[in-house]
Amino acid sequence: MTVVTPPPGRELLARGAETMSRIVDQARTLADVATRQAAQLAPTTLPPAPPPLPANPAALLAAATDYAVDATQRGILYLDALRQAGNTFYEHEAEGCPPVLFFPWDMVVDGRTLPRPCNYALVRIRRPEGAAPQDPKLRPFVIIDPRAGHGAGIGGFKSDSQVGVALRRGHPVYFVVFFRDPEPGQTILDITHAEGIFLREVAKLHPEAPKPVVIGNCQGGWAVMMLGASQPDLTGAIVLNGAPLSYWAGERGRNPMRYLGGLAGGSWPAALMADLGNGKFDGANLVLNFESLSPANTWFKKYYNLYANVDRETPRFLEFERWWGGYFLMNRDEIRWIVENLFIGDKFARGEISAGGGATFNMRAVRSPVIVFASAGDNITPPGQALRWIADVYRDEQEIKTLGQTIVYLMHEDIGHLGIFVSGAIALKEHTEIAETLQLIDSVAPGLYEMLITTEGGNGGWQVELKERTMADIRARSGEAKNEAFPAVARISALNQSVYDLFAAPFIRQLSTERTAELRRQLHPMRLRRTLFSDRNPAMAAVAPLAEQVRADRRPVAPTNPFLAWERLWADGVERSFDLYRDIRDGWTEYAFHALYGALGTWGVAQAEPPEAPPPATEATVPELREALAQIAEGGYAAAVIRMMILLARARGGVRRSRLARSNALLTTEQPFAAMTPEERQAMIRRQTVIASIAPAEALATLTRLLPGQEERARALAAVEAVAGPESELGEAAEAMLAQLRATLAMPVRAAVPVGYEAAAMPD
Repeated sequence: MTVVTPPPGRELLARGAETMSRIVDQARTLADVATRQAAQLAPTTLPPAPPPLPANPAALLAAATDYAVDATQRGILYLDALRQAGNTFYEHEAEGCPPVLFFPWDMVVDGRTLPRPCNYALVRIRRPEGAAPQDPKLRPFVIIDPRAGHGAGIGGFKSDSQVGVALRRGHPVYFVVFFRDPEPGQTILDITHAEGIFLREVAKLHPEAPKPVVIGNCQGGWAVMMLGASQPDLTGAIVLNGAPLSYWAGERGRNPMRYLGGLAGGSWPAALMADLGNGKFDGANLVLNFESLSPANTWFKKYYNLYANVDRETPRFLEFERWWGGYFLMNRDEIRWIVENLFIGDKFARGEISAGGGATFNMRAVRSPVIVFASAGDNITPPGQALRWIADVYRDEQEIKTLGQTIVYLMHEDIGHLGIFVSGAIALKEHTEIAETLQLIDSVAPGLYEMLITTEGGNGGWQVELKERTMADIRARSGEAKNEAFPAVARISALNQSVYDLFAAPFIRQLSTERTAELRRQLHPMRLRRTLFSDRNPAMAAVAPLAEQVRADRRPVAPTNPFLAWERLWADGVERSFDLYRDIRDGWTEYAFHALYGALGTWGVAQAEPPEAPPPATEATVPELREALAQIAEGGYAAAVIRMMILLARARGGVRRSRLARSNALLTTEQPFAAMTPEERQAMIRRQTVIASIAPAEALATLTRLLPGQEERARALAAVEAVAGPESELGEAAEAMLAQLRATLAMPVRAAVPVGYEAAAMPD
């Protein structure tokens, strides 16, 4: 056989056509970015009209005098609030920046004493007075806070918090805290190892309880998923709050923070900051990055809000500043690992992060149910970064079921990043409903769901439904998925890092000492903003006594004073100016990023495009499918009841939590389910989900083989009907499925409802 080599001209033309096609795609991308940014810059509201001044000169003079007195008094009280914040900063630093938990706690395991030491520790939250007694059989809650520049405690910052929600339900609560200074040589893998030890200790302390719920806040979500992937036998349900597991994902025209690493040239600036810090990276740099996202709030709004409402706002301001103003350090290797693997490389979702010993962290190995809480108003972890990993890890929603995994996501429309953790309203609604659902999570059939929370008419309560979703829904929420620019960033970053390590790092490390590093830290603008207003500044000496005099003779101005309205109008104008600057900056940032790295990607700088779909299922799942289908006629009454409930839920497209509660009560109090271990029940639910998903017709037809006797069929159908509730609330598809079940089992008349377990379930 003769192989004919195509002429070189044809090959060159083909390559040229391919390059031209990529250039056209890049031009379209830039045009789309410009269009979206132009829409962002368009004003959405007009500035308010200025208020009229009093026509009477005497009234005008009186209003001006009253306003001048009030403004001066507020100014003195405002300076005093800043003084107190500065003093609190010094005190907090002197104490070693302890966790800012609202609740008292006891040390359980100190990671600094482990064979592989790290600056993490496990503490147990004491039950506060008046809280429900802790039930030893309830799941423990373990909360891991982000180490993103700040200290630990944001998840238990207030009474109405993640900690408070769990304590009020009688759950034992543990918190993973960390200290300001890292242990010499500690790595991210050391921290993961320590957290595994923490969970084993929790399991040892609660032998009668199920595996603990593990909650990861923001970057704490990485830690939780790494733990679940590497040691899946340790974790119960996993809750991810605002956790950026897919850092490249996002929506054009929004979410500018993901571009910063590329425009900085990659990971080398983080390495430079660590080298200037004598091997330690200052967390104040991360906090400054977060604050730069909203310059209006950072440099004006939060301070004006304090000034305008100083009489009532000071305690809240001081409380928050105690956490926001505590800055923690990382080792050089830790910050490089985070930036290169997550911020720049986005390797976690693709299973490319090394776990040591030749293994990698693969999120497909996570077997615990996962609940993801994200918000469209979060500009630090937008929905794409919180959700896209699902579409990157799993081929489709059917594969999630095949692997026996349960993933539930909950979306808020406008709460900001910190509001996810510290908002009392969020704690009382979303976190409360998540905690309630976690009690029933073992009864949820594998699959992908969205948690929908709606108000119940008239009684002030909430109705919760888990609605089945598809990968198309995840992709629609995630924004752009295919983008050559980000892989180009990863390659340029690796090149720049090599150049820095070879030519610059050795000299910078020689010139850096602990004294110069500490001086740099003290002169950081995030610290100077606090220390300059403390009592250590002699210029502030007169503020405290003046503030006491003002409080003794406080004369607030009337809310209708026209000069107060003019002040607010001025403040609104300043905020709008900052927002305009932010929008222009973000627009140029995004355009420059796509222009530079998109062009590099177009010319083939990136080795390969990020895969639009995850790799196919591993061979290990094929025997599981065959085994499940081989057992389609096995399992008897228990398998039949679970299968019928799954078929009904699939027909309806979801399940209300009230039905889930009845299902959970049936599976835990009625025989033969009550005699099973939780693991056995979960295995049966997973198996029947696979059968109902892969072979629904055969699953329906073989019910008669699972239930050969008429009495057994009547009992099984009655149990399923009792869980389903009133037929009028099922919907047409579920009613049709129920009719099919009755016809298959030759039970045309609704069977009698058994009694016993209904009392344990919540009403519909």
